[in-house]
Amino acid sequence: MVFKNREEAGRLLAKALRDYKGHDVVVLAIPRGGVVVGYYVAEELGCPLDVIVPRKLGAPLQPELAIGAVAEDGTTVLNEDLIESMGIPQQYIERKIREEVAEIKRRVSLYRSGREAIPVKDKIVILVDDGLATGATMRAAINYIKKFGPKAIVVAVPVAPPEVVRSLRREVDKVVCLSTPEPFFAIGQFYEEFEQVEDEEVIRLLSARRGSA
Repeated sequence: MVFKNREEAGRLLAKALRDYKGHDVVVLAIPRGGVVVGYYVAEELGCPLDVIVPRKLGAPLQPELAIGAVAEDGTTVLNEDLIESMGIPQQYIERKIREEVAEIKRRVSLYRSGREAIPVKDKIVILVDDGLATGATMRAAINYIKKFGPKAIVVAVPVAPPEVVRSLRREVDKVVCLSTPEPFFAIGQFYEEFEQVEDEEVIRLLSARRGSA
């Protein structure tokens, strides 16, 4: 399956999640592209949209290679096998965690524009992104949000590798994924249009959904 753009992916994902309409649900989207997808999910379900900002921890000299991911409070998921095989020192990992947490806090402040996080205790939390590759950032988001006592956690994405979906099903209440293609090289290969989403668009969509939910 190839999606025209993130809007189409979001509307199709929303249809797959329609059983949650009318329930006490919060959609938490991962910026930037995930917020576009999440907006249309939240619109269809008639629920609020907020942001959750995990960040990938890139390998030395290979920033696109994820050795793990970190959430806002420092909650970390690490690929220990990869770290060991690459001989990555602990000092590097600790420095990357500090750098990424600082960037997360900056982005959260920017995107929420001074608003408080939407409470998720005893609510169904739907975690949305525009796709998953390794699943590292989503795992960091899952581990972070579990600390706030949600009623249930649902991961909802348009596309992801089958082994990532299988793995995540062991960590949350439900995974909704529209397409699990193989081989899987990059999320963008499953979109006709996959342009970069700007911060201004993220802020606009979050603001629009907060005002109408």
